[in-house]
Amino acid sequence: MKELLEKNDLLKPPKIGEIIEGKIIGKGKSSVFLDLGPFRTGIIYGKEFYAVKDKLKNLKIGDKVFAEILDLENEEGYIELSLSQASNKLIWEELKEKKENGEIISVKILGANKGGLITKISDIPAFLPVSQLLPEHYPKVEGGDTIKILRELQKFIGKELELKIFSLDQQSDQIILSEKARESEKIKEILKNYKVGDVVEGEISGITDFGAFMKFLPAEALAKAGGPALEGLIHISELDWKIIEDPTEIVKIGEKIKVKIIDISGNKVSLSLKALKKDPWITLEKKYKKGDVVSGKVTKFNPYGAFVQITPEIQGLVHISEFGTKTKMEKLLKIGEKYNF
Repeated sequence: MKELLEKNDLLKPPKIGEIIEGKIIGKGKSSVFLDLGPFRTGIIYGKEFYAVKDKLKNLKIGDKVFAEILDLENEEGYIELSLSQASNKLIWEELKEKKENGEIISVKILGANKGGLITKISDIPAFLPVSQLLPEHYPKVEGGDTIKILRELQKFIGKELELKIFSLDQQSDQIILSEKARESEKIKEILKNYKVGDVVEGEISGITDFGAFMKFLPAEALAKAGGPALEGLIHISELDWKIIEDPTEIVKIGEKIKVKIIDISGNKVSLSLKALKKDPWITLEKKYKKGDVVSGKVTKFNPYGAFVQITPEIQGLVHISEFGTKTKMEKLLKIGEKYNF
């Protein structure tokens, strides 16, 4: 805001679009007059007056306000001003400063949709996407049910959250907020104590259709001390060597497990449970060789072919090209039946 106002040096003639400070010297039923010092007298009237009528009621003679110059000289010789446009410019300038300084702001959540939380900052709509929530606030809904996700998000309505401004778009009046950004630096510092390959213990804190979230047990003490909780994701493909449809086949919420860190990117941690399990492919390679006939149970079809379970942990794919078409494949094979391949 300071930089914006410094642009309007009092020694320079005013320009349309600039913000200027003036002192109220007169108030009428539909107009307000401002003393602009060496730049004569300014006036707020017409639609610009009615746009801020309620605000002007609280102002008195002698009060100073900021206004934007709309016209350097109207028909009556006054500099035509806008209080509402100046306020809007100053608000956006202030928001830019807050973003650049990484300032944490407190906002009240006013609404929710399946994509995130809705609020306002200085009457400007603002949005907090689900992806920008802290792990402990992320709606970990099994199956990714959008109705259940919305219900979880609606629990935040009326609550105050400490957030940072993630992005600003003045042209579309859009503010995107982030809760994760508030703790990102702290989390990065804590993660310096970990490296890829470390085995860590934790508790399953949430399950979705794409995997399971695990809260690091040491992070609980950090959270109590005011530090951020650490959570990592075990992708469904990293839960077990066998192909699974539902993460709850392997883990349950509240279950304590050990996992291996397989990636740390920024403040995101990727974990693997199967990395601590014996690799069944090693045994399979010793038992079978190319060209061997194997017996297996058909578990499912997809556009690429049929999945066949050879051992409890290993499944193979019989490619669709072996049958010609999906229809022929489904005529020759039945799910749940065993065949030699």
